[in-house]
Amino acid sequence: MSFANLKRQSGNLDKLSKAIEALSQSSEGGSEKSDNFWRPEVDKAGNGMAVIRFLPASEKDGEDNLPWVKIFSHGFQGPGGWLIDNCLTTKNQQCPVCEHNSALWNSGIEANKEIVRKQKRKLNYIANVYVVSDAANPQNEGKVFLFRFGKKIFDKITEAMNPEFEDESPINPFDLWKGANFKLKIRKVDGYQNYDKSEFDKAGPLLDDDEELEKVYNSEYSLQALLTNADEWKSYDQLKARLDKVLGLGDSAPKTTVEKVKAENFSAKPTVEDVEPAIHEEDDDMAYFAKLAEED
Repeated sequence: MSFANLKRQSGNLDKLSKAIEALSQSSEGGSEKSDNFWRPEVDKAGNGMAVIRFLPASEKDGEDNLPWVKIFSHGFQGPGGWLIDNCLTTKNQQCPVCEHNSALWNSGIEANKEIVRKQKRKLNYIANVYVVSDAANPQNEGKVFLFRFGKKIFDKITEAMNPEFEDESPINPFDLWKGANFKLKIRKVDGYQNYDKSEFDKAGPLLDDDEELEKVYNSEYSLQALLTNADEWKSYDQLKARLDKVLGLGDSAPKTTVEKVKAENFSAKPTVEDVEPAIHEEDDDMAYFAKLAEED
């Protein structure tokens, strides 16, 4: 979409509202290896704050795409090391990790279900953001980055678009003119990062100068490229080989419970509903796992 058309459509929530509704009815689904990603920094107590602005869909991705992409990923450690990879169900393909988890879950053994809870796919969203304020890293201010976030922050976005109370006006958080800055507030609660205090500021233009806004718009990254970059996605066979190595599976290894289950043709199509949600769902799980893997 051209910048001129983008401005003409400013304030229109129809497309995003339909997308939100579709997401709530589906169970579809990254890595963070690129320097293009921005991550908020927290202090020793686990607290931090920054101000960002979610940006509209990039012109590079065309008019029909949304200003975010939804990616599922797996991150866990086994006797053979770490598995930190994107889940192929993101692209509606079969995933060997999900198949393995499904067989474990359907075995009916509680110990296996506990294993699945640790290995289940995790949902993340990725969007372009403009960093308004980043006291911990001021060199990031005024720049465009990719930002990976979880369901809790996405819920803040949907709440802004669909406010609960009559005295609140809906906003399009991704609008350059009628959107709003997002005050990201991070606290450590019970050992997990908590985003409950985060909130949108009052609606208004990101910048007063349209020429500067156009520069921001033209600086955005393609989100669709994240789904097609071969470096970010293993094939089914590659992911299966990695899974076997991490968990110590394979033809020469003793049959595990899950393999016995598979041998009895006791399997099911893996879905998010197959696995009970975790009590704590931290947005930065994958980055945390990647850091641990680097330290090993």
